[in-house]
Amino acid sequence: MKKILYKIRMPKDAGWLLPGLQVKRWFGLIILGTILALLGLCVLFNMRPVYFAVGILKYIAVTVNQELLGILLLLVGAYVFLKGWKNSNYSILDLNEERDRHALLESLYKRRKLNYGPKIVAVGGGTGLSTMLKGIKKITNNITAVVTVGDDGGSSGRLRQEMGVLPPGDIRNCIAALADDEDLVTKLFQYRFKTGEGLEGHSFGNLFLTALCAITGNMVRAVQESAKVLNIRGRVLPSTLDDMKLSAEMEDGTIVEGESNIPETGKKIKRLFTTPSHCKALPDVLQAIKEADLIILGPGSLYTSVIPNLLIKEISEAISKSSAKKIYVCNIMTQPGETTDYKASDHIQAILDHAGYPNMIQAVLVNNSLPEDLSPDYEKSNSFPVVVDVDEIKTKKINVVSTRLYEENEEKYVRHSPSRLARAIAYWYKKQLKQKK
Repeated sequence: MKKILYKIRMPKDAGWLLPGLQVKRWFGLIILGTILALLGLCVLFNMRPVYFAVGILKYIAVTVNQELLGILLLLVGAYVFLKGWKNSNYSILDLNEERDRHALLESLYKRRKLNYGPKIVAVGGGTGLSTMLKGIKKITNNITAVVTVGDDGGSSGRLRQEMGVLPPGDIRNCIAALADDEDLVTKLFQYRFKTGEGLEGHSFGNLFLTALCAITGNMVRAVQESAKVLNIRGRVLPSTLDDMKLSAEMEDGTIVEGESNIPETGKKIKRLFTTPSHCKALPDVLQAIKEADLIILGPGSLYTSVIPNLLIKEISEAISKSSAKKIYVCNIMTQPGETTDYKASDHIQAILDHAGYPNMIQAVLVNNSLPEDLSPDYEKSNSFPVVVDVDEIKTKKINVVSTRLYEENEEKYVRHSPSRLARAIAYWYKKQLKQKK
C-alpha cells in the first residue's frame, strides 16, 4: 500500500512566528496592551460596550456552531493582527518590494540563529584567513579575527611607509570576507586601482581604512567604523597596535628583514622574530581569547601570516591558558621560500617552537585528497602537496582530522573551500563537545 505524502507549505508571512526571531514576545506585548486599552475604554463607558458585544456573541452562538465560530474568529483575528503589524513595520522600514520584505525576514532569522553560535577566535592573516572566514560566518556571528600587522609589501607596505599606519591589507580582506553580502559596497572595498599616479596598485579599502585611521586616531576605531559600513558578522582586530616589523634568521645564520623579503631568499628559515622584540597585544584580543569556545590557527602562510601573531607572547600565553578547543588548519601545498619540503608535523613544530608553549594545538585539520591534474606551475615553482605524517603528529599528542578541503579553479590551482573548511571545523568542534559530556 503506497503512502501519499502531502507537503504542507507554510505561508511566507507565518515566518514571523518561527522560533529564534525574538518577535513573538513583542506580539504578545502588543496584544496585552491592546486588551488593556480596550478594557480601559469599557470602564470609561460603564461597561456598556462589553454588554453590547456579549449580547451579539450570544445571538451568534445560538445560530452558529460554537467550535467553528471560535476557530473562525481566532484565525481572522490572528490574520488581521499579523497583517497590520507586519505592514506597519514594512512601512517604517520603507520596504516596498516583495523580495526585499522576504529577504528581511530571512536575514533576521539567520542573524538571530547565528547569534547563539560558538565564540570563535581565528588567528592568522593573508588570503588563507579571509577564505576561512567566508565559511565560518555561516556558523556563528561570534567571530573575532585576529590579524597580523607585519605586512610591508604592496599597497599596505606603501601606506605603512608613507602614512605611518598599520598595514591595512589583511584587515581589509577579513572585513570583506565577513560582510553580510557580497554586494556593491563590498566589491568597492576590494577594488584595486589599475591606473593613476599615486593610486595605481592601491585598493579602495586600504585607502578608506587609512583615511579613517587618521580621522579616528587608531586602526581599531577605523576597523570598527568600516565594519559598520559593511555590516560584517563578527569583528576584526589587529594583533597589536605596535609598529611590528618581521625578521628571520636563516639556517646559514643570515638575517633577513621585512616580511616581503623573507620568502624571496630561497633559504630555510631557522627562526622568526620581531622588532620591537616585545610587542604589546591588543587588550580586546586577549579578552576574546579568554572568552573563546574555539580557537583556530591558520590557514595561511606559516611564517608570514600565522606565526607572527604568536610572536606576541601575551597572545601565545593566552591561547595556552585558554580552555577553548584549539585546532590548526594546515596548508594544502608547501610554499616556496617558507615551507619547502615541510610535512604537516613540521608546520606544527614551527608553531610550537615560536609560541613557546606545548598546548597550543589539540588537533590539526588536513586535506586528504587532490585532483589528478594539478597545475604544472606548482612543480615549476617547487610547490608540492603537504605530506601528512600521521605517526609523527601523534607523538606530539595532537589528533589528525583528515577530510577533503580543497576546491579547484580553472587554472588547476587548489585552494581551501570556505564551505568544506567550515563544515569540517564545525563537525570536529561538536564532536569534542559530545566527548566532553
